Amino acid sequence: MQQSFQNRIPKTSSLRRYLPILQWASSYQRSDLVGDLLAGSIVAIMLVPQAMAYALLAGLPPQVGLYASILPLIIYGLLGTSRTLAVGPVAIVSLLVASGVAPLTATDGSNLLQLALTLALLVAIIQTVMGLLRVGFVVNFMSHPVLSGFTSAAALVIGASQIKHLLGIRIPSGEFFDTVWHALTHLSESNPATLIIGLGSIAILSFFKNSLGKWLQKWGVAKHIALPIAKSAPLLVVLLGSLAVWLGQLDQTANVAIVGTVPAGLPSLTLPSFAPAVWQALLPTALVISFVGYMESIAVAKSLASKRRQKVEPNQELIALGIANLGAAFTGGYPVTGGFSRSVVNYDAGANTGLASVITAVLIALTVIFLTPLFYFLPNAVLAAIVLVAVAGLVDIATLRHVWHYNKADAASLLITFGAVLALGIENGILVGVATALLLHIWRTSKPHVAVVGRLPHSEIYRNVLRHQVETCPHVVAVRVDESLYFANTKFLEDTIWQLVYGSADVAAVVLIGTAVNHIDASALETLETLNHDLRDAGVTLYFAAIKGPVMDKLRDIGFVQQIGKDRFFMTTHDAMLTLNCWQNGNK
Repeated sequence: MQQSFQNRIPKTSSLRRYLPILQWASSYQRSDLVGDLLAGSIVAIMLVPQAMAYALLAGLPPQVGLYASILPLIIYGLLGTSRTLAVGPVAIVSLLVASGVAPLTATDGSNLLQLALTLALLVAIIQTVMGLLRVGFVVNFMSHPVLSGFTSAAALVIGASQIKHLLGIRIPSGEFFDTVWHALTHLSESNPATLIIGLGSIAILSFFKNSLGKWLQKWGVAKHIALPIAKSAPLLVVLLGSLAVWLGQLDQTANVAIVGTVPAGLPSLTLPSFAPAVWQALLPTALVISFVGYMESIAVAKSLASKRRQKVEPNQELIALGIANLGAAFTGGYPVTGGFSRSVVNYDAGANTGLASVITAVLIALTVIFLTPLFYFLPNAVLAAIVLVAVAGLVDIATLRHVWHYNKADAASLLITFGAVLALGIENGILVGVATALLLHIWRTSKPHVAVVGRLPHSEIYRNVLRHQVETCPHVVAVRVDESLYFANTKFLEDTIWQLVYGSADVAAVVLIGTAVNHIDASALETLETLNHDLRDAGVTLYFAAIKGPVMDKLRDIGFVQQIGKDRFFMTTHDAMLTLNCWQNGNK
């Protein structure tokens, strides 16, 4: 039986583990190519306008977004374990780049690109090292409510940053509330032509996103035809907006802001800054981007992989994303990660392997080489509309509603993070959120659930005396603590046991049940030693039952078991209660 189970465990060589392409390429079939070609093409149609829009969101020239969508995509396609994750510029990371480099940007903006390259290099180093050291678990310190609160607030900040492009007015750089207030008080200064283009683009994008796909399905259009049509909205508004400006010369007659000249050709080799002062200044932003970007990527990658019963290796994903960012740093790009909407489209379009990502990169490269002159008349309002529609779905009301009904403390961490991001900025806001979540965790675990248990009649099962009709033993208190023991909760456990002992003069023994205890730290161990000593002075003996193996090993190695006495440790609660003469022999 054991041999049969072992034979089912996949054996992967070290080379295949670090080069997932060796896994899927060896079994690649001609039928896979159709899905990869279709998916790669559709994602490219989405990514071209999105990449330019997100680059502008990051405060960078639009071509930087395109450059970040070539080599990084090829690298991830070769190294990533997800068959459907679509890597590239995303809205939240773009916002983090903008907020991170702004304080260091020269007056003339001459060092802006190099700062973005340096940020990509730092993210590459952080993610790659984390992957190689296999410490991807550290991102778990950012709980889901915190991430939801951060994402929702970031979506509003992103939306506020695009108001100036949508209205065609100048808004001084500032915090979220200052930006919104300035926009509201200067609505009368809006550029009518710019506003019409922007609102029209939003209407088209929203219609394609929310309604067109359903209509096409009702009309019986085949999925492989309906999907490209439904996802072509970004490209369509780019074409319509550019055509409107060109025909009406709106950049001259109506003062509509346009992208202007986008350099043609593939990016040349670029070098980040290696100045220690710059690295030190950018490190906090790089850490946030590394964690947030990875969490967004791994969440969507696992979700899509589970639908096909495929496996995603978290630490290898860190390595793949890290090296993809390394590619961005030396080819004129900026930090990239896996995007949710594009990955879902990639999946729905039938992506089978990382080749779909490579195909997307090739099409982006061809666009950069041959098609950039077509973007000259592209209005900034169209790119703002693309960003606004893309981030609208990031405002996560459903999670807040669900968490509020389930756990008010988690809801509090979500709301605190949300408010902190809006009031204090991106990096400070997420740090406040993480700190809040950790403090709430410590607060919750500092007062663990402690249950006095008794036996269900005629059984060996022990349950909470407050929830079940159980038999109890007058001279023994059996206590189950439902939490690992550490410095924050040992005092609470000690006080609880003393209250139970003081409450009855008949108590001669306390049985501490460890079925839910996975760890006992040094402070808790010292408390147990003190508790044992003080109970003994009070004429009460402390026993232990159902201590887990790893915990028991550490107690044995440190000498605690020998100090207490091996005869006071029992495999089960029932064994302890029988030894302490709680039940009649005939009633075992």
